[in-house]
Amino acid sequence: MIPSARYWFLLSLVVLVYIAGMFVTLFENDSAQFAVMAMRMVQENDFFTLIKGTEEYLDKPHMHYWLAALSFKVFGIYEWSYRIPGILATLLGAFSCYGLGKLLYNKDAGKLSALVFMTAQTIVLANIDVRTDAVLTGFAIFSIWQLAMYIEKNKLHNILWGALGAGVAFSTKGQIALVVIGISILCHLAYTNKWKVLWNWKVFLALLVFGLTITPMLYAYYLQFDLHPEKIIRGRDSRSGIFFILWEQSFERMSGQGIGKNSSDFFFFFHTFLWVFLPWTVIALLAYWKRGQNFWKVRFKHNPGLEFLTFGGISILFLLISFAQFKLPHYMNILIPLYSILTGAYLIKLHEESKKKTLKVLLGVQYFILSLVYVFALLACFYVFDFSGIHHYLMLLVLIVLIAFFCLKREEHTVRIITLAAYSSILLNVVLNVHFYPSLLKYQAGSTMAEKVREHNIPVDNIYKISERYTWALDFYNKKPVNIISISGLEEKPDAWVYATDEELQKLEKAGYHWHEEITVDQFRITRLQLKFLNPHTRSKKLNKMHLVHLD
Repeated sequence: MIPSARYWFLLSLVVLVYIAGMFVTLFENDSAQFAVMAMRMVQENDFFTLIKGTEEYLDKPHMHYWLAALSFKVFGIYEWSYRIPGILATLLGAFSCYGLGKLLYNKDAGKLSALVFMTAQTIVLANIDVRTDAVLTGFAIFSIWQLAMYIEKNKLHNILWGALGAGVAFSTKGQIALVVIGISILCHLAYTNKWKVLWNWKVFLALLVFGLTITPMLYAYYLQFDLHPEKIIRGRDSRSGIFFILWEQSFERMSGQGIGKNSSDFFFFFHTFLWVFLPWTVIALLAYWKRGQNFWKVRFKHNPGLEFLTFGGISILFLLISFAQFKLPHYMNILIPLYSILTGAYLIKLHEESKKKTLKVLLGVQYFILSLVYVFALLACFYVFDFSGIHHYLMLLVLIVLIAFFCLKREEHTVRIITLAAYSSILLNVVLNVHFYPSLLKYQAGSTMAEKVREHNIPVDNIYKISERYTWALDFYNKKPVNIISISGLEEKPDAWVYATDEELQKLEKAGYHWHEEITVDQFRITRLQLKFLNPHTRSKKLNKMHLVHLD
């Protein structure tokens, strides 16, 4: 369908976008927080204890932090080394989309599914603002693929690989991994009526592999929590880490208990999906609608030309997460592989059946999305944050000329749809990774202040803060968590630097402290963008200040 050379060229450009993003400064809060937690594992040589600032960390299991710590051990403590495990897991996820798409449909559908997955906006973002979801998503879809292969081929190695993938996914974020894998596979079993594959000795061996895979994580929870019932965790003592991860975690997420509630909006993920799956959103919605119509026509009876794994998995899981009282956009990431396969297969079917009218409409949609990306790119590069180097201009010019060439080239509608969608993602994320994010992160005080600390050769051991306010970026780029101290305790520190807000400086002045050396940087919560901040004429009104003062 799409020429092989074109396909691999687009995929190579996407990988280059990912590589460019590896060197972007870490975002606060989660990326920098998780990097600091992994960094402490390495520095303190304690790989069984998870600490968030000064608190024992119960919320998520250990695998993401272990992988990041391993990368730090091998490559050193850098933002790019922190991102390596997530990118490798994403590549595994793309390969798994290819494998599962090929199994359920054909090779073309598999190849397109991988490209759709790699260019979906939330997946690209997950490898820049790296949380646990990149590893979770990659290993979850790998497990689904291998277990589906076992159902169809009855090969021992497939179910063992599936069990291993499920174990790693579970050890990364807990029960949600098993819910997604389990529901997807149950949908496939129910639709194909191949339940007999469960009554096999291979299943018991797979359960053993799964158990062995999650044992290190359970042991770490046991050491940190079960052995210490005296610890007060979220207001409770006698907290079992093993019981939490095996039972309590998902119920807390659904109810908001323990972690709080942030949204009771049932439709949160419906409108979130409109942007997280760009530039493929409209095609995905149409693919889902058409698949639903097909199943309704046959009253969900088995049809060799249909598969229920993706449609059923998406439907049930989307409904479940919509009832959760604590919601964030990246919670949808684990469903993106299923959407990618459904979308890729739908486009292939339109091409094979020569649905020219539908393809023409979808091509118009892709031109519209690309035009929006163009507008954003121009605003980002010439209004919000001005370009600062000739290489930026050259890179943007080359990319725009390349895209314009394919916009004007006469080709089959399907090929043009895929090409334009991929280029929309590439253009958007090149601008974000190479220009927008680096410019934006100059307003993240912690990382900016760490640069000042290096420039002035300030000893990081002498930097303190007088509150328990988190300082993740400064902690990471100083390669040392900032010391917490009381105001009175500063009297015993003869060469103290204090990292403080305006209000905290006032407290120091009232306590009788003085300083002559002061470094001040701008501060903005960069993950919560506002129009007034993006407007350079009103930006200063939205900025706060952070200070580093050398006490006399």
